[in-house]
Amino acid sequence: MVLGTGFITFRLHDCHSLKGKRKIVKSIISRISNNFNASVAEVGFNDVHQKALIGFALVGNSRNVINSKIDKIFNFAESSGLAEIIDTEMEIVNL
Repeated sequence: MVLGTGFITFRLHDCHSLKGKRKIVKSIISRISNNFNASVAEVGFNDVHQKALIGFALVGNSRNVINSKIDKIFNFAESSGLAEIIDTEMEIVNL
């Protein structure tokens, strides 16, 4: 079994309230979750208006498939245009 985790740090321009941030973050989370069948959540910067940290996890039986899906999630998040990506991180573990 292979476990893949990733983190994406976003900068949210023109976001001046937590309500506005929540709208953007929920949209990003639902798009990633629906398109890639991944577990996704906001895991950091909860009280900061213009930053968001999204974490996700994938489980599979092939390291190559998990690596490919993580790369596709990063590309998808960047191409969505909802927020600017300022950092990404990934880890793949064989169990």
